[in-house]
Amino acid sequence: MMRFLIIAGLLSLACRVVFGRWPWEYLRGRSTRSQAVFNARKLLSLPADANRNDINAAHKRLVAMVHPDRGGTNSQVHEATAARDLLLDELPDERPLK
Repeated sequence: MMRFLIIAGLLSLACRVVFGRWPWEYLRGRSTRSQAVFNARKLLSLPADANRNDINAAHKRLVAMVHPDRGGTNSQVHEATAARDLLLDELPDERPLK
């Protein structure tokens, strides 16, 4: 039993040295915010490096498909708008520094 604990400790330390994280840190999932951003990108079919124009164009396309006048629902439009707003909030600030 003692041998197992020593080996487990050495493997944990090696993982920390090589990868920069403890082994139990890999068991934690992604944060809620990063999951929401991932889902928003998936909903709008956007890559991670999408810019403001790409996000707005994807939102416009999706809303045109799920609009209530075209057989969609209000909740689908609200979901698309929330995804757009979340992704726009994630973009770096574009104002020039003074």
